[in-house]
Amino acid sequence: MSRILYLDSECVVVNKLAGEAVEGAAAGMGDLPRMIADALERDGGKFAAALPRGLPAAVHRLDVPVSGCALFALTPHALAFLSAAFSGEKSAGAAPAVEKHYWAITEKPQKEIAPAAALTHWIQFDAKKNKSFAFDEGGPGRKKAELKYRLAGTGTNYLFFDVELITGRHHQIRCQFERVGLRIKGDLKYGARRSELNGGIRLHARSLAFPNPSGGERIRVQADPPSLDNLWKFFLEISQ
Repeated sequence: MSRILYLDSECVVVNKLAGEAVEGAAAGMGDLPRMIADALERDGGKFAAALPRGLPAAVHRLDVPVSGCALFALTPHALAFLSAAFSGEKSAGAAPAVEKHYWAITEKPQKEIAPAAALTHWIQFDAKKNKSFAFDEGGPGRKKAELKYRLAGTGTNYLFFDVELITGRHHQIRCQFERVGLRIKGDLKYGARRSELNGGIRLHARSLAFPNPSGGERIRVQADPPSLDNLWKFFLEISQ
């Protein structure tokens, strides 16, 4: 599988395509765990031969229309270890156990946006609408959501953002950006004017750093956008 970014006996990181599901794939979606298992078996079964039922398993969720670094556990130990790392709260002054950076391309907003900011909201998920809503204050059913963004570049019609995701809530970046007047290109659910031809949105999990389940050096991976059109090429150029 050419999109494998990192692989050892405990875990694998894949450059996910928009339209693929990291779990519970519905009809018409790419079943990424199945693809990974099949690819490992084709490569000689070095890691897949002893995979228990339910593995590979997604450690964190990437929405179906989002692309980029997707981490999967290959053993029960790795699943428990990495799930704890992703769900753990960062203590004051300590480095985060997991570092998650995204690239986002948004429609140019009507009002001026700060070139860099830390956003804190309280998010409530509506299961019936499969949509999250961001509020400025906490309340019943709301979870604290934090991210930092930096404006990496400006185009004629679009803005280009580097986003550090601090927490991991449902549709968090999409929801928080909408709250401050930013619409991710192609994201109709959160206010974009039009969809993308491939059904995806311009949100890409650019890089991921996490502790090694085997106790070795910290693992760091980076993924280029799988489909390099002019917008993504521009983002790559300004990020050099």
